[in-house]
Amino acid sequence: MIGSYPVFALEEWVQRVFQRMNVPPQHAATAAALLVRSDVRGYTTHGIGRLPAYVERLESGEFNPTPTMRPRVEAAVVELDADGAMGHVAAPTAIELGLAELQRYASVFISVRDCGHLGALGIHTLRAAEGGAFCLAGQRTPPRLAMPGFNAAAIGHNPISFACPLPGQDPIVFDIACSVAARGHIMKAAREGRPIPAGWAIDSNGDPTTDAEEALKGNLLPMAGHKGLGLAMLIQCLTTAFTVPGAAANRAATVKGAGGRQPAFFWLLAPDALGHRDAFRNAMNDWTGYFLDVGGEAARLPGHRGAALERRARENGLAFTPSVEGDLRTLGDKLGVPFPSAGRG
Repeated sequence: MIGSYPVFALEEWVQRVFQRMNVPPQHAATAAALLVRSDVRGYTTHGIGRLPAYVERLESGEFNPTPTMRPRVEAAVVELDADGAMGHVAAPTAIELGLAELQRYASVFISVRDCGHLGALGIHTLRAAEGGAFCLAGQRTPPRLAMPGFNAAAIGHNPISFACPLPGQDPIVFDIACSVAARGHIMKAAREGRPIPAGWAIDSNGDPTTDAEEALKGNLLPMAGHKGLGLAMLIQCLTTAFTVPGAAANRAATVKGAGGRQPAFFWLLAPDALGHRDAFRNAMNDWTGYFLDVGGEAARLPGHRGAALERRARENGLAFTPSVEGDLRTLGDKLGVPFPSAGRG
C-alpha cells in the first residue's frame, strides 16, 4: 500500500475521468460514486481498479458514454433498454424505476438489456435495500464456466446478489459469482504476479492450474460443482429469456468475447407485501438475532463487514496496492487528469 486517499477526492477524480470520456456530468458522478463505494465496502476486485478497462470500453464504443435509456413500464414489470450504458449508470436507473413502481405494487421485476458490466452487484442491491426494498439481482456473463470433460466454457459465471433491509441495523447484502472465485480475483492475482489457489480454474487445455495468466486463458470452475452450475442456469433463465428480443440476438450475445454488454435483472419486493411491517421487523430481528447468538464471535451477517469498512474508509480514506495505484496514475497522466494526493478521508 502506498498512501491513503480521501473518498470524496477519489469520487471527484473518477468523475473527471468519465467526463473526459464524454460521459455527461450526472452520469459520471453517479458511476464514480458507485465505483468508489465498491472499494469502500471491500469489493476491491470490482472497484476503481477496473477504471482503465472501463475507459478502454468507452473508447472502443463497447460502452455508450451518452446513452438514451428507454424504460417501458407495464403493471409491475419494467423493461429498460440501457442503450449500451455503463452498468454503473444503468443499474441505479433500474433501481430507481423499481423503487418508484414499488409504491404501487408489492413486487416489481426489472429486466435490463444492452447493459455494460455492473461491477459488484451488491452495491446495487444495497441501494435498493437502503430504499426499503428486498432486492435480488443477477447479470449474465459470456461463457466462462466449464467442468472437467467439457470441450469449452458452457455458461457464464453469472453473478448473483440479494440485499434485505434489517430494521435498526445495516442491511444484509450477499454477493457471489457462480464460480469458485470471481474472475476479478484472478485478474488481480495476474496483475500482481501471484498464483491462485488450486481448484479455482483450468487452463486452455482443460487442466487444473494455479497460474493466474493461464487461468485467464482458460475457464473458471463452478462453485460446489453442479450446484454452482444450477445457480448459473437460474441467472441465465432470468436474463436470457426475459431480456433479449429474439433468438438470433440471444445467440449472438452468448458468444464468448461479446461480453461488453450483457443483460441483467433486478427483482424488488416490498417488506410488508405479505403482512404488516412490524411483523417483518420482528421476524428479521428474531432469526438474525438467533443466528448471531448461536454463532457467537464467529458469526456475522453478510454486508455488515462491508458497512464497517465503509464507515472506516469514509473517516480514514482508502489505500490501494502499488500495482492498482500505478495503473490509476498512468491512466490519469494519459487523460490529463492527475491522480489526487494522499491524505485522510
